Amino acid sequence: MSRYDANPFAEEEVNPFADGKGLSPLPPERYDRGATIDIPLDNSRSLKDKEKELKAREAELKRREQEIKRKEETVKKAGGFSTDKNWPPFYPIIHHDIANEIPIHLQKIQYVALTTYLGIINWIMSIIYFVTTCPLAYFLWYRPLYRAMRTDSSLSFAGFFLCYTFHIGFCIYCALAPPIISGGQSLTGILSAIAIITLNYVTVAIFYFIGFGMFVIEILMSIWVLKQVLTYFRSSGKAEDMKRDAVRAAI
Repeated sequence: MSRYDANPFAEEEVNPFADGKGLSPLPPERYDRGATIDIPLDNSRSLKDKEKELKAREAELKRREQEIKRKEETVKKAGGFSTDKNWPPFYPIIHHDIANEIPIHLQKIQYVALTTYLGIINWIMSIIYFVTTCPLAYFLWYRPLYRAMRTDSSLSFAGFFLCYTFHIGFCIYCALAPPIISGGQSLTGILSAIAIITLNYVTVAIFYFIGFGMFVIEILMSIWVLKQVLTYFRSSGKAEDMKRDAVRAAI
């Protein structure tokens, strides 16, 4: 025998089958035949929602397509421009669409002209002036300017210049309010305001001075519109065309 003992670091061999029993089997899993399995139905619901959304979009596109076709037919009948009555929005009586019909570089002039047109409506207090000047202003100078901007018609420009000059003269007359008709007190001008304040009607005179200030604003805006339209008319060559037409007509 060797004088050395057995290796203390050697692994001990263990035989699990030494006792004849072996390893114990795992317990069987329990299976419930009546158990239900939840299958999510969100996918089917989302598909139905998407289908409804697509149908709604399709119906909206068809409606818009029909509206566009109707407008195109109206435009063709009107010779290239729509004539649908759309202004004022609360009770349409005329066709008016600056944003879509007037060129972008001319829209500012047209909008300021619209402001001067509406200024007449808002600040001429007398019913007689309202009934007469509002329709006349529209037919005499606002509509000709609108047509001139839309079609570059020299004749429309000429009509606008003539009538708009008269409009400015009328505003100057209203701002002064000379004592010609009703002693000048039917208009809120500077002379009528001075006459009223001398009678110690200070409150009434304040309103007359406010009216005078509005007429001054109307005059300044109108002069600006006239200047801008005249500049565009000359730069576009329409003035030279009118001169040539006048010479031809004279010959």
